[in-house]
Amino acid sequence: MTHPPKSSTAPPPAGAAGAAAAPGIPAQPGPPVHPGTPVLPAPSGAGVPPARRTAFAEGVERLRTAATTEPGRLRIIGAVLAVLVVAFGAVTAWQTSERSAAADDVLHRSQPLSSGAAGIYRSLADANTAASSGFLAGGQENAASRQRYEKDIRTAAGGLVTAAANAEPGSASEATIARLNRLLPEYKGLIERARTYNRQGYPVGGAYLRYANEKMQKEMLPAAEDLYTTENRRLDADYADATPYPWAAIALGLLALAALGWAQHRMYRRTNRVLNHGLVAATAAATVALLWLVVGHAVARSGLDGSYAHGIRSLNVLHDARIASLKARGNENLSLVARGAETITVDGKPYDAYYYDFDKDMGVLGKGLTEAARLADDQGGTAPVRAAEGSMAVWKQRHAAARNEDENGNYQQALDKVIGAKGATGECFDSVDRSLARAIDHEQAEFQQAAGDGRDAMAGLPAGAAVLAVLAAAGAVAGIGRRLSEYR
Repeated sequence: MTHPPKSSTAPPPAGAAGAAAAPGIPAQPGPPVHPGTPVLPAPSGAGVPPARRTAFAEGVERLRTAATTEPGRLRIIGAVLAVLVVAFGAVTAWQTSERSAAADDVLHRSQPLSSGAAGIYRSLADANTAASSGFLAGGQENAASRQRYEKDIRTAAGGLVTAAANAEPGSASEATIARLNRLLPEYKGLIERARTYNRQGYPVGGAYLRYANEKMQKEMLPAAEDLYTTENRRLDADYADATPYPWAAIALGLLALAALGWAQHRMYRRTNRVLNHGLVAATAAATVALLWLVVGHAVARSGLDGSYAHGIRSLNVLHDARIASLKARGNENLSLVARGAETITVDGKPYDAYYYDFDKDMGVLGKGLTEAARLADDQGGTAPVRAAEGSMAVWKQRHAAARNEDENGNYQQALDKVIGAKGATGECFDSVDRSLARAIDHEQAEFQQAAGDGRDAMAGLPAGAAVLAVLAAAGAVAGIGRRLSEYR
């Protein structure tokens, strides 16, 4: 029996390259495997495509590549210069626009509202004074006193309407105005009752007048003072927004000029050309914009500071002095209306309440006039204040004589010295009030002139800075472009 011949070729070892393929598929040749050589596994990342770079990374790479050539560097320099001058113009326009708007608010919004609030306070105090003067005259109340009272009430009501139109919804000012609008009719009703009973000769009229005065002194005038204080704070805030230096714009302007100067120096060292027309034009435009910014703002700041120092401060002092004179006159009248019915104890001694308040008010008036005279910077402001001081001195003398008559029981003589036709304290009060009104008008005109000059100094600066910045950017790009054209 014959057997098939044995093959001399041994089967390949397991795992070796060139192992037998599956039936029907020819074996693929592989690299030779030497005995003892370990078989390494394929790398874990084999066959995985590299991660794509972000657009930012590619941009940085292109920028880095461009910076290796002179044309590329020039393009980068031109872009940086254009960005700097445009940023300078944009920040200048933004900051000067804000300051110009704040200066306009000072002139046309916050100061008129502050003055209007002071007018409301003065009108209420003057109405109270006119009412007490008319009450003292009794059935002989003259038409001028009545008309003065009615005019003050209308002025206060009109001022409240204006203040309400400019108050922010939900603000403290709105609540104060609403309160005054509620109290004003109540006060008028009390005054009319006092006047009616007084004409009929009933003593209860004096009680109604004192009650009306108490409502005015303890409720209405404090509310009006709160409104005045709030409007003054708004005015101070507008000044604070209008006067700070635009440091960001100034810094960008200096940086842009420094960059333009460096670019021209670099170009000179590489080309030996003294001037590049585009860069020179850009530098000139940026310089004009920066000088306009610095000088214009300095003039504006000086005008606004002057309007505050020689306008607002004087106005505040004069308003306070005028209100003190009105309150003093009201207390002088009420001391005769009450006839000693209202007393207070100070340091263990009894005093007539209204005479005591009169002395305090006159002290405030005297200090106010002294401060107003110190702040006045010309004859137009000093003269009315000095006239008011002279009238106040005579007022004190006449009041002392009237008080002496009243304390000695000579009521009619005291009344004549207070509301009489000639030589009465009423003449002195009217003289003080007229002098203070003239001083207020003068200081108001000075404020408007100085604040208007300050606002006008920044007129056109936002738009002008923007135009100059665009011209500077165009000049920088043109200057760099001229140098780039030499490489083409």
